[in-house]
This record gives sequence, C-alpha cells and structure tokens, in this order.
Amino acid sequence: MKTRIAVVLLALGIAGPVVHANNDDLLASFEGGIGVQPVLNVAGPANADGTFPNVRQNVVRGVTPGTPWRIADLRAEVETSGHITVRGRGLLLASGNNIGFNGNAKVFATLICEATAPFVEHSTTLTGVPLAANGDFRIDDMLSPAPADCSSPVLLIRNTNGAWFAAGIPTRND
Repeated sequence: MKTRIAVVLLALGIAGPVVHANNDDLLASFEGGIGVQPVLNVAGPANADGTFPNVRQNVVRGVTPGTPWRIADLRAEVETSGHITVRGRGLLLASGNNIGFNGNAKVFATLICEATAPFVEHSTTLTGVPLAANGDFRIDDMLSPAPADCSSPVLLIRNTNGAWFAAGIPTRND
C-alpha cells in the first residue's frame, strides 16, 4: 500500500525527486537558491538621470550576471561521477516590463569548485532546458568535464547566453 501511494505521489509530482546518490557518491549538494542581483555596488555621485558613472557587476567566479531574477527554491545533488540533478522552482524575472514571467529562457547548470582563479566550469548541456511558465525546471545531466574534487562548490544556473540567473546554497555538514 505504501509503495502504491509513493508511486502515485511521484507520478503527480507531489513528492520530491528520488535521491540517486548515497553519501559515498555525493560530491556536493545544494538546498535553497539565491536569485541574481546584477549590480554588486556603485560608486561616485549619481548622474542627473539617476544612473551611476561607476557600476560594478556581480561577477561570480568569472561568470557575469544576467538581469535581476528571483528563485523560490532550488535543490541539487552532484555525484562523484559528474551526474547532476537539479530541481528549481519559480525562476522568474524580478524587474522590467516582463517582471514575474520566465522570459522564455532556457537554463543549464555550472559547478565551479575553485575558491580562487583560475576557475574551471563544469557544465551541463549548454542548449539548456526550458523554464515552465511558472519558472520551474529540472536538469538531469552530466557535468563536463566531471570534477575530481570540489572543496569550495558554487552552483550557478545560467541562461544559454552564459549569464547566471541563480545560485544554489551549499548544504553544510554542521
């Protein structure tokens, strides 16, 4: 009976994704997400039109940001083989005339394991997966190249132009 209920819940998408990796196979995991804020800071006096002469982009480990986006939830696991599963919910534009929409975007995942340059990008298929109208998406793919070690994991969700939209929050073993 319990098995039948679990199958029904999974088929309806109510239950969470099945965990593929056991702890020995797990390289990194992420629980929760942060939407992109493209501007890190500004400097100098404001121009008459409200803009600033010196704007510093929020570049993360060499990857430039997209426009403002928000994400409701993100869960991801990366196995030592390079297999990655990502479930994102509510990745939507957070500014402009299309605020609250998915921008017809396609996304892919990039794992970066180095804390300082040079950075190696371990990415899923660059053609990406489309966002649903509500911003939900799933990635089940292999990272290329597969990382051998990941002491300082950063997971970026990117558009097919290469800009990052959202970042995963690493799971800490506290």
